[in-house]
Amino acid sequence: MAEDVISVTALWWAVIFSGLYHGINPGMGWPLAVSAALMERKHTAMAKAIAALAFGHFLAMTAILLPFSLMLFLVEWARDIRIGAGLLVIAMGIYLLVNRRHPKFLARVHPSRLALWSFLAAMAHGAGLMLVPIFLGICSIDNGDAGHQAVQTLMSGNIVTAFAVATVHTLAMTAAGGLIAVIIYLWLGLKFLSKTWFNLDIVWALSLVLVGLLGVIAAYAGY
Repeated sequence: MAEDVISVTALWWAVIFSGLYHGINPGMGWPLAVSAALMERKHTAMAKAIAALAFGHFLAMTAILLPFSLMLFLVEWARDIRIGAGLLVIAMGIYLLVNRRHPKFLARVHPSRLALWSFLAAMAHGAGLMLVPIFLGICSIDNGDAGHQAVQTLMSGNIVTAFAVATVHTLAMTAAGGLIAVIIYLWLGLKFLSKTWFNLDIVWALSLVLVGLLGVIAAYAGY
């Protein structure tokens, strides 16, 4: 029981840290929040942009997690689902390592539709997939002896967990990205941003591979 508590705590911290990591990554949109504030010359414009980015990111997370939460009622296949999900995340990471080009369709989204842009960006970069192994790990521990639970109870519990994971992750992402946007807008300025721009594409792809690999290992080990 104590080991389960420690494992669940560690997984929830992983949800938070992945959110902070996504927020720091410029590819998740915080430069667009800075741009919106500079163009409109209003602090409120940044707040609206950050809120739109957060909403789109949350929708992307739930769109990825909910199908897995519904599948997990197949208790006898839970381990296979976790392994398959881990392999899917690894495949996405390898794809991003091979294909370094950013999706062109993101540039076609109108700047006023930040929520849509955020949703599509999270999908295209595999942000939601990164959460899948963590989410499945939480469900596998929380469900306990799931074989003796009613299917409806099990499914509803997994759905609630999916929304909770998406919410906590999005809040962490918004806090990290929003803080960077505020600091650059109020104090550092665009000149600093242009000189210190950092590209996390390779790190992002490798992190997907790592998370997927850890998910597969955990599934095989029964954690």
